[in-house]
Amino acid sequence: MSLETTKQKVSSFFKKLMIFLILGLLLFGGIYYFYRTYTLSEGTRTGLLYKISKKGKIFKTYEGQLQLAGAAIMNKESVFEFSVANNDVYNQIQNLEGKNIRVHYKELVDAFPWQGDTDYLVYQVEEIK
Repeated sequence: MSLETTKQKVSSFFKKLMIFLILGLLLFGGIYYFYRTYTLSEGTRTGLLYKISKKGKIFKTYEGQLQLAGAAIMNKESVFEFSVANNDVYNQIQNLEGKNIRVHYKELVDAFPWQGDTDYLVYQVEEIK
């Protein structure tokens, strides 16, 4: 075997390896993104909105807490913690603090850090009169 033949074989091997690695990373990235954004459940919760805020060290997200309807005392089980999906919903829900509301949410398998602190993403809110 000559030096040129060896160089060509090594070059061909590394080209194939790079293509395989890039395709593998793209496939893994696609599957990982699908997993993180997969919706486990959708539903509504009703209660008294007592906290809504924008917080975070790196990713600023909108976080809220709702005291569930029918709960006589406030404890960990009677509080629904959620993240708000976008700025428009946050502005709407901010005006309803201290009122009875119904939130429509999606529960994700594992939300990305820029989506919020919780896996419950609220995308719609309405006041209960």
